Amino acid sequence: MQKLTIAIDGPAGSGKSSVARAVAERLGYIYLDSGAMYRAVALKAIRESVALGDHAALEGLAQRTHIELKPPTPEQEKAGAKNRVFLDGREVTQEIRTAEVAQTASLLATIAGVRKVLVAEQQRGGSGGGIVMEGRDIGTVVFPRAELKIFLDASPEVRAERRWKEHLERGDKFSLADVLVEVHERDQRDRERKVSPLLRAADAVLVDNTAMDAEETARLIVMLAREREKEAASAGKGKT
Repeated sequence: MQKLTIAIDGPAGSGKSSVARAVAERLGYIYLDSGAMYRAVALKAIRESVALGDHAALEGLAQRTHIELKPPTPEQEKAGAKNRVFLDGREVTQEIRTAEVAQTASLLATIAGVRKVLVAEQQRGGSGGGIVMEGRDIGTVVFPRAELKIFLDASPEVRAERRWKEHLERGDKFSLADVLVEVHERDQRDRERKVSPLLRAADAVLVDNTAMDAEETARLIVMLAREREKEAASAGKGKT
């Protein structure tokens, strides 16, 4: 079977990371967390006190940053980690999961120069197929020719509750109301940004998982992927 490139896009809290990881595991594909790459650059910007308004400096920071994603250890996977993340050779898997890093990463994602650098890295990482990558512009910008594109969505209230539970698990002190405001602000920023806004690709399958958990969502996407694999195999036979 030909291995596909699977692009999963969607807003914050739609469950992209958990679903993408589960899909990759079931298909025997590689999972690449594009958001982790932005978080890693955000962590470095925070550590080096680079002003978020200095776009040239942030682009230069991204250019001199080495990010490597590896499969998590069994212990990390049990704790919810999707990838092991290495920043300039040092593991930062836990450090990039703070609320401050997440907010900074969201702002970095609006900067054209930073996106250009990281999109090129993402394209190199997934050039051979057999990968599942999630983000906000994977199907529209990073892999516009992906064989399977999914746009994952859910109601803002459900997405906020998911994010709130993640904060609780990490020991963060946020109310559900605060997280709902954060989700609405993130949605507006992602959809209205000038560079690679959050959009559903014209050929993406819309999956609303408001009433579905990650396991159910992953099973549906795996089913779609198996169908696309068969279609690709049949098309390949027809050319021989």
